[in-house]
Amino acid sequence: MATTDLNLIRAFIAIYETGSVSGAAKRLNITQPSVSHSLSRLRDLLQDPLFTRTREGMIPTFNASQLFQSFRHALDSIETAISATRHFDPARSTRCFRLALSDLGELYLLPHLVKELQETAPSVALEIVQMDSERITEWLTTGSIDAAVGNLQLSGGQARKRTLFTETYSCLISAAHPSIGDTLSLEEYVCANHVVVAPFSGHHLVEDVMTELGLSRRIALRVPHFTNIVAVIASTDLVLTLPTRVARTFASDGKMRTLPLPFPISSFDVNLHWQPHIEDSAAQQWLCDTITRTLSGI
Repeated sequence: MATTDLNLIRAFIAIYETGSVSGAAKRLNITQPSVSHSLSRLRDLLQDPLFTRTREGMIPTFNASQLFQSFRHALDSIETAISATRHFDPARSTRCFRLALSDLGELYLLPHLVKELQETAPSVALEIVQMDSERITEWLTTGSIDAAVGNLQLSGGQARKRTLFTETYSCLISAAHPSIGDTLSLEEYVCANHVVVAPFSGHHLVEDVMTELGLSRRIALRVPHFTNIVAVIASTDLVLTLPTRVARTFASDGKMRTLPLPFPISSFDVNLHWQPHIEDSAAQQWLCDTITRTLSGI
């Protein structure tokens, strides 16, 4: 093992966590042949195939599964010691971070975050990736994104989570709604014309509660995103159920108003998700701390 270097261990861990040579190469920012060469050297050194190539990806052998935790812990310790000597200066950095947000997150969260970045890290760039809940774990594992913010339930991978705030739901209606006054009864809610934003998870939560109550509501309009829907709400009798903070922001110009839902519904957490990449830990830690500090108090 005297000829073993850290790059071989990095390649092993990257293959194990991403499930593919190409995914490992993308995370490590090297070529696929380089990863394959590292894997071949490790196989010779350890006298074990380590991974079996299948349609589902690179499946670790029993020995590889046993080695992973030891390798991961050892590499983390070494890289943490090294990274402690590094320094990330946000005021001078020109780094581009990639953050996954839903369109609702872009509307409500992004302005706060951009303002903070312009004040503390004027040369740092931010690229927003449209949220795809089914691919977030893969993106975090391969390093395709640096972080994600939203109401997500991730499975698999080594992603970490930090709760930014807890949210509830409210109704957004026109300030001149023809039939709903200062309060909203359950009967009025059921009889109202509703608009639903298709990918929005809150839609499913509301439908689940309505089903439990043995009720259903009339969906008069379905749209794929929140863009421009506010103008529709302000000029019609449609009712939109959405997170309370966002609803109050939309209603701040006086053209709309918010009302509480006429039935109890579970609150939800908006979380920051990221997967530690020790080779870039100082920059990643700064990003996570900045997101937490900026969005936790809004």
